Amino acid sequence: MTTAESMGLAEASNAAIYATMVTLTIAMILFAASFASGRRPASAKAHVQVASGSGSVAVLDRPESKSANDPGRKLANVAMSLTWLATGLLTVALVLRGIWAGRVPWGNMYEFSISSAWGVLVVFLVMSLRRDLRWLGLFVVAPALLTLGLAVTVLYTEAAQLVPALKSYWLVIHVSAAIICAGAFTVAASSAALSLVQSRRERSGREWHGPMAQVPSAEKLQTFTSRIIAFAFPLWTFSVIAGAIWAENAWGRYWGWDPKETWALITWLVYAAYLHARSTAGWRGDKASWIAILGLVTFLINYFGVNIFVNSLHSYAGL
Repeated sequence: MTTAESMGLAEASNAAIYATMVTLTIAMILFAASFASGRRPASAKAHVQVASGSGSVAVLDRPESKSANDPGRKLANVAMSLTWLATGLLTVALVLRGIWAGRVPWGNMYEFSISSAWGVLVVFLVMSLRRDLRWLGLFVVAPALLTLGLAVTVLYTEAAQLVPALKSYWLVIHVSAAIICAGAFTVAASSAALSLVQSRRERSGREWHGPMAQVPSAEKLQTFTSRIIAFAFPLWTFSVIAGAIWAENAWGRYWGWDPKETWALITWLVYAAYLHARSTAGWRGDKASWIAILGLVTFLINYFGVNIFVNSLHSYAGL
């Protein structure tokens, strides 16, 4: 590949990243507008006739349901379509980056960051194929967009050859599992945070008619969070084990309490604690949701904190 061709691939990859960010920005605005357009007067009720035991008919009021022509629903549909488009553009950017580098695009923090944003979007969109998740779109698109913004402004680095320790097929196995977990943990933390807000509203007895009216109950959100983590936890377990096997191939030992290894274990323990909490009577609600959020925090410390601020055998930031 000539230098001109290489530069062309690099520019095309960067252009696809910026196009992704523009598309996600529009999607985020539309998701927010969808919430805002959901505002309706508290008096908007639908009358339902219910036969009583005495033969008389009682008229009950319930909030009027959203119709297919609801403006907020249409905005959310457009936002979901844009999210699909952005994910496609980001896929193109990753492929071009990999072709340019001549390897999988996971050699530094910039590449892993854009891959993690891709993982967040893919996990969200795949789950949306089975259930309506338009209410979660804003809270998934925003962190994905923030990750891309951080990648292009702070973490960007030119592609370079992999250090010897990374030249292994375990790079694909270990990092691909970590990317999927990054997406799942982010979606789960977003759902857990929403469940805390909903739980507080339900305890206060208030009825919201604005953005949060579209969000499921706190109990349903907690169940949703639990299912995501139940899927991701075995995958993270596999990622940690794969990392240990890779470490033995690269450095001659399975585990050396390197800072990244230690924080990977801490993250595993936090999510194990979450799953245990979900099976314990007094911890199934808000307490478990806080643990789910803490799990994402430990994951981010493992990625950003260790890679940037700590000297480690895993320091491949490329900054």
